[in-house]
Amino acid sequence: MAKRSLNVIRDIVENMNISSNPKKPMIPLSIGDPTTFGNLKPCEEIVEAIVESVRSMKFNGYAESTGMQEARQAVAVYTSCSGAVIEAKDVILTSGCSQALDMCITVLGNPGQNILVPRPGFPLYRTLAEGVGIELKYYNLLPKQKWEVDLADLENQIDDNTVAIIVNNPSNPCGSVFSRNHLQAILDVAARKVVPIIADEIYEHFVFPGQSYYSIASLSTEVPILSCSGLTKRFLVPGWRLGWITIHDRNNIFGHGIPRALQMLSQRIMGCSTLIQGALPVILSRTPQQFHSTTVQRVRSNAELCYSALSEVPGLNPIMPAGAMYMMVGIDMNRFPEFRSDVDFVERLISEESVFCLPGVCFNYPGFIRIVLTVPQEQMLEACKRIADFCSHQHSPYENSNKGHPFEVTKNIPEES
Repeated sequence: MAKRSLNVIRDIVENMNISSNPKKPMIPLSIGDPTTFGNLKPCEEIVEAIVESVRSMKFNGYAESTGMQEARQAVAVYTSCSGAVIEAKDVILTSGCSQALDMCITVLGNPGQNILVPRPGFPLYRTLAEGVGIELKYYNLLPKQKWEVDLADLENQIDDNTVAIIVNNPSNPCGSVFSRNHLQAILDVAARKVVPIIADEIYEHFVFPGQSYYSIASLSTEVPILSCSGLTKRFLVPGWRLGWITIHDRNNIFGHGIPRALQMLSQRIMGCSTLIQGALPVILSRTPQQFHSTTVQRVRSNAELCYSALSEVPGLNPIMPAGAMYMMVGIDMNRFPEFRSDVDFVERLISEESVFCLPGVCFNYPGFIRIVLTVPQEQMLEACKRIADFCSHQHSPYENSNKGHPFEVTKNIPEES
């Protein structure tokens, strides 16, 4: 199991030739941790909640493996919405959203069965599934359509051994936010094919002004859904490792088996930190909306700045995100014939300009790079300038009437084995 648990990003990055330019300070646009630079911090209400939890001396012992009743009730209230009202019994607390995903994948699949994951998509899905012998099949997202799901491809990938579809909304790495109608179309496929959904919603509500976030569970009474989220991104405390699973199964399709199995899996580590659980009701109920709005606005400002700057660079084609913390940027490799791949592009970008982005191959999508948008604005500006300078130095005389990436990226995607 350990040998099968390959972290794709770690494997790719650790084998890259990374040597930055000593004359320029490194700007890491590769780390999906909003706390890295210190410019995005939890608000005072969040901090005081954990301080009070520690000082109370009430939360130093063990709790139920699925989480304390008060904490689970707080999550039930926080996540319930019209069309998806749940109770504390429907909530399982986890050590971050990663463990929530791990438990959901493990509980639904047996070795030799498969789950469907998006391409491009978060590589941890592969790590978690293959570690327990579950196979992956990929369904494509469409860059020309703001990274919506290719619905025909999704349906074609489902077979008799498919046990779940992972839907990531808002998306890492794309920064896309699905509309209500598009989510409903995904649900229609799942219902028609009788396949449950694992919803990775760690970026829930992290959408830019003018966009609307819909929990996929709120749109279906037919499809059973395991939704995964947590404090990590929206509350800017990834290291606190507090996540959750909410079980949405109005027609009792899962029966007692799946909830009971999730409870049994939670006993493997006896639950997440009780100190964070003790603070959770206050964090979820008293964090000001202004805190969330300010965080989102800072990220959107960086997204607009980055999109505007890189759109002017011949050979690059950024896709403006609608939420989350990332932007995917297409590379027209024809304009940079000296690079064999997006990995080569990133290695040279680091060595010449000390700007570190992740190559698209990390997300099973060659020909792109992913940029993190949570850096301070002055570093975002400097990074964009360096990327533009780098591209101008490397740019070939190749001419194309259609500026930027032609989006013919599927030709670079490896065939399914």
